[in-house]
Amino acid sequence: MKSPLYRLYWLCGVLGGAFMVMLLGFVVLGIVMRFIPALYLRGTDSYAGYCMAASAFLALAYTFGHGEHIRVTLLIQRFTGGARRALEIWCLILAVLLSGFFAFYSCKMAWWSWKFHDISQAHDATPLWIPQLGMAVGTAVLFVAVVEEFFMVLRGQSGIAEGPAAGEQRME
Repeated sequence: MKSPLYRLYWLCGVLGGAFMVMLLGFVVLGIVMRFIPALYLRGTDSYAGYCMAASAFLALAYTFGHGEHIRVTLLIQRFTGGARRALEIWCLILAVLLSGFFAFYSCKMAWWSWKFHDISQAHDATPLWIPQLGMAVGTAVLFVAVVEEFFMVLRGQSGIAEGPAAGEQRME
């Protein structure tokens, strides 16, 4: 079944991929700048780090929707029927709480950085709320995905597919 929020998860996955390409660009630029000092740009290593964080966090919901996160399926698959369902619901309750906690404090951190005009201590002096937005948005969208999965399991619909092939079948 295709999730109504799939486009949001897909968009975040695409943005995560774009940040990964930008990470590659900053790394290559850093290597080239070592050989051609006239091309020196301050803070490229910091921007590479920001891109790496944004790519990881923005791709969380898309990856979760395809069943690619490390899960407790090794334990859950040993159970059947009501015990399996209860264990999966319990695990999803924990996931909702943890992802909600992470999303709340990631957004709060970005907001406080914006409010206090906090800047990077590296050579780039970037306002920190800008790179923190990737983490805040990524964790918030992951929280939405986990809550959606929780309600799908409560309604008796199949949970997140397990593995790459099953994930493609479920979400596509």
